[in-house]
Amino acid sequence: MKPSSDPSTAPAPLVIESSVVDGLPAEEALLLRISGSLDTAGAHAWAAALRGHLEEADRAGLRPVLDMAHVQLGGAAVLHTLSETTRSRTGRPDLIIVRARPGVREAVHLARLDGVRLYATLDEALRELARAAARVEDLPAWRSQMADPLRPSYDDLRKEVRALRARVRTAPVIGMAQGVLMVRYGLPDSGSAFRALCEASQRFNVPLRVLVSAVVVARPPDGELWFPGRRPLPVPPLRILARADRDPRYRGRMIDAVLHEALALGRAPAGYVRLVDPAGNALMLENHRGCADPFLDHLVRGRDEDTADAVARLRGRRVCVPDVADGALLSEECRRVLLTSGTRALQSIPVLSSAGSCTGVITLHWPDAGHRPTDGEAETLGVLAADTAAWLSWYHRTVLLDALEHLHRTVTAST
Repeated sequence: MKPSSDPSTAPAPLVIESSVVDGLPAEEALLLRISGSLDTAGAHAWAAALRGHLEEADRAGLRPVLDMAHVQLGGAAVLHTLSETTRSRTGRPDLIIVRARPGVREAVHLARLDGVRLYATLDEALRELARAAARVEDLPAWRSQMADPLRPSYDDLRKEVRALRARVRTAPVIGMAQGVLMVRYGLPDSGSAFRALCEASQRFNVPLRVLVSAVVVARPPDGELWFPGRRPLPVPPLRILARADRDPRYRGRMIDAVLHEALALGRAPAGYVRLVDPAGNALMLENHRGCADPFLDHLVRGRDEDTADAVARLRGRRVCVPDVADGALLSEECRRVLLTSGTRALQSIPVLSSAGSCTGVITLHWPDAGHRPTDGEAETLGVLAADTAAWLSWYHRTVLLDALEHLHRTVTAST
């Protein structure tokens, strides 16, 4: 079948997806994945739809990020639309564009549009958001962080591959959740289910992969309410994570705080946080700092059985490897990757629920063999792990269940 030549044909709709990508806080960004052909005839409708989504981002206090990897055509139409859009956004957060095709990248770069930033990958853009949140000086609005904005570096491509691997692990669960909603509510197609999931994800700032996992594993609703008799729960007392500027409803920011505190308490230059995904019963990388790319690639490939994280999760207690070169718990490949990355000692602290099950692991890396946290540091890291478990339980029983309840209510009302 030939593509329609009717100029009134509307471009493909914008799809909003909130998700954690490579361990960075997606709650701070509104991701607009754009697909289809964009020409002069469709530019007006596309601009109107884009403005609506950008206004939604501004109301929610989110940074808009446009993923234009699948925009087939563009050129002058894209440039004109972006120019008009950014002109109306003076004084508001810059518009971030990722993965744009060469023609779009070149036009935007040469035009030096005020209020637009170009990035090769989504990982690079979100990392910049994290830096901005830490009040690191921004680059000029029109500049890309790439040495050559028209040709991604090897590191850019490697990080993009890692992000794609993470999405591949999530995609089957999204499909399962779509199927659950279609069967449960009689939805006509998977697109309707996906839009309902995205809307609930965005409204409650729950990453999409977290929401779909909950849809898959939660018991089915049996009535008007999914969780009847549920009462609001107060935020648990937190001894380390409690701070006036930390809102426990924002998952990504809290996980970032966990990692920040762990690195400071353990005086470690590198570390990461992984939490258990209940649908896949696997550890998922949530946030990291200071870790070398080869080791992150090793984690994202899903080889959990040979890491200290996996052992800490299985045993339910702290695992200390003072010398990676002699670490009997590690596989040969894991040991090689760690040593190549400059890690000579590490420790993994399990995050245990009140029932004793492991819901995540905090891991710290040091460059010196023989390093062990002091008794005082180990005790304080244990308190941090307990704080993390208490907060995570509260989040699942309040924010996540609120999102599920809203999803049930809105989809029921629409069918």
